[in-house]
Amino acid sequence: MHTLTRLLTAVLALGALSTSLAACGNSDSSDPSTLTVGFVVDPSWAQVPVAQRAGVFDKHGVKVKVVNFPSGVEALQALAAHQVDVATAADVPAAATLARSPSLRVVGDGSRWEGSRIVARRSAGITSPAQLAGRSIGTPLGTSAAYFAATTLADNNIRADLVQVAPQATVTAATQRNVDAVAIFQPYQAQVVAALGDDAVELAGGSYHQHSLYLATDTATTRKAPALSAFFRAIDEAGAQLAARSDDAVTAVAEATQLPPDLLGKILPEFDFSLQVQPRLAESLTALANWAKEQGSIDRSAQLPDYAAALDSDFLPRAG
Repeated sequence: MHTLTRLLTAVLALGALSTSLAACGNSDSSDPSTLTVGFVVDPSWAQVPVAQRAGVFDKHGVKVKVVNFPSGVEALQALAAHQVDVATAADVPAAATLARSPSLRVVGDGSRWEGSRIVARRSAGITSPAQLAGRSIGTPLGTSAAYFAATTLADNNIRADLVQVAPQATVTAATQRNVDAVAIFQPYQAQVVAALGDDAVELAGGSYHQHSLYLATDTATTRKAPALSAFFRAIDEAGAQLAARSDDAVTAVAEATQLPPDLLGKILPEFDFSLQVQPRLAESLTALANWAKEQGSIDRSAQLPDYAAALDSDFLPRAG
């Protein structure tokens, strides 16, 4: 399929990219109570800014240095290079990264999101998925947003062009009519819808729903195990504040994502913020990796890791 070929060609380029992370530096390995966390600026991991603003990390005795990233692809590159101890990323880039860096571990599934949409312009004559045929869809290639777009097109037997657009450029690409539609995760999806106003058409489709993961290095899981456990106790507490939609929690997410609180009031209910690592996640990661192998973003001859062995729930709070 032409769309998938375009998508995975760009993913290969992204995988080979050596990102400069001078501002991040190496994680603080000298202090076992300090974690450097690569945070994708996205409500999917809203627990991080909530815990940070409310002092919940300090309450649980863990020092957290947060480094912002525009997408999980970049955050995972930093993690694989041991420039951060923990990174947030959706399941799509995580599956590919684990295939290349099997020593990394999935230590938390922070939220599940079923709100993915392709946002098209009504003025481009698009009001249904079928009308995406032959159109251009801007998306950050290699991310969960791109996978959602690709599977939506495939499920509907539609051929369209996926073109690289960085997350922070999606509003401009949509409003300046550089593309006919965009596929992007939050908070950018909401920003695109707001910017287009009445011209926005939100198209649902596909069977993919995002798992928003926390991954850690082998160094963090062995040398910083108490800090990881404390980190997730704080994340769990922050998740309870998000579930309750407390004013302080919404304010924290608004400050981190630069989204207005009233818009967040619509977005946050889309997420299940319960902290977990379910065994069935391994099956999902395997399916994503096999798809990537079929399309060429992972070497076809590469042996995939045992994704079940990559799941580590030891650091999550125990019920009761």
